[in-house]
Amino acid sequence: MKRNFLLSLLLLPLSAFGQSFDTYFMDKTLRIDYIFAGDAQQQRIFVDELNMMPGWYGRRERLAELPLAGNGQITVKDRQTGTVIYRNSFSTLFQEWLATDEAKHTGRSFENVFLVPFPKQAVEVIVELRDNHSDIVASIRHAVDPHDILIRHTGEKYVTPYQTIQAARDSTKCIHIAFVAEGYTDAQMEDYINDCKEATEALFAHEPFRQYRDRFNIIALKSCSADEGTSEPKKGEWKNTAIGSHFDTFYSDRYLTTPHLKKLHDVLAGTPYEHIIILVNTPTYGGGGIYNSYNLSYTKGKAFLPVVVHEFGHGFGGLADEYEYGESDPIYFADTEPWEPNITTKHDFSGKWGNLIKEGKAGLIEGGGYQKQGVYRGVADCRMRTNQVPDFCAVCQQALSKLIKFYTE
Repeated sequence: MKRNFLLSLLLLPLSAFGQSFDTYFMDKTLRIDYIFAGDAQQQRIFVDELNMMPGWYGRRERLAELPLAGNGQITVKDRQTGTVIYRNSFSTLFQEWLATDEAKHTGRSFENVFLVPFPKQAVEVIVELRDNHSDIVASIRHAVDPHDILIRHTGEKYVTPYQTIQAARDSTKCIHIAFVAEGYTDAQMEDYINDCKEATEALFAHEPFRQYRDRFNIIALKSCSADEGTSEPKKGEWKNTAIGSHFDTFYSDRYLTTPHLKKLHDVLAGTPYEHIIILVNTPTYGGGGIYNSYNLSYTKGKAFLPVVVHEFGHGFGGLADEYEYGESDPIYFADTEPWEPNITTKHDFSGKWGNLIKEGKAGLIEGGGYQKQGVYRGVADCRMRTNQVPDFCAVCQQALSKLIKFYTE
């Protein structure tokens, strides 16, 4: 028995021993700003700037494990031993743009910002981007010396005022969410706080968030804008707002995003946050959600609450859209299993919702991920398919529960 136990220890990867937070990290955040650039044929990653912020508001356990595969991954290794001490996954607006017609003939650059715990000793950081076949198409390796005098200190003063909407039961084992006001003037802050409270109650009206409510810490940043609303390029309207959001992303009318991630994180610096919900003060329908980056929702329309919950499914849960558009420009293929937990191409269905099929709670229904054929969802309708459905389906609930437990247990 003892011999087998020792042998098992020897067979564990080095990363299994690299997950003690206090061994490797300070209670601070290393914010790394990158530029992702290129076109459909070639992509590159560049380091832009390093920042140190007070406090670390991500997970402190299971540091070397990935919550989901994502479209990209960031890995931190102890430089002396090579031990993996932190990993996380993400998606980016840049990778979405690569599928557009513009990317076929024009190169562009996009800001991206990642948060990792601040290391005590020198580390190596690896960032990898993957294509729709899960192949690595761009990567960068660079060293970070925590004593580097050019690491910018942010969030130590001039912190954006914020109000706590909900305090978690245990602030050291919780999921930190920050609302950000976009297009609300100083005179509209009370209206914004009410919108935050409505969005919070809407989120926790859904399972599995309802049963895990005490594991979430939620604040509302009072980030005032000079102008009310958001930019709508198709109307020729450009506004001076807190984070520079706009409609017509990739010339899609309802796609509401911001390309200014550095400005967004400057607004957030010094506050307790990891996941971001941007509320946009506009009656024009729209929103967007990017896994482990941010999600946005319009607020002044009847679909506000369904949209903010749906987009949080993307931004926090990594859930895919379960509706279809047609057959043009597919992003999911038969030779690759989607990393999103609520759709499948049947390429490698193991570990998804086979248990729910056995229990009669789900099946395999063709249509999802914007495609009519070749992609399957679990149920006929879901919060990730239409605004009219009030609940996440059993497949999405199971995936979200796993993710919440990953961050908090």
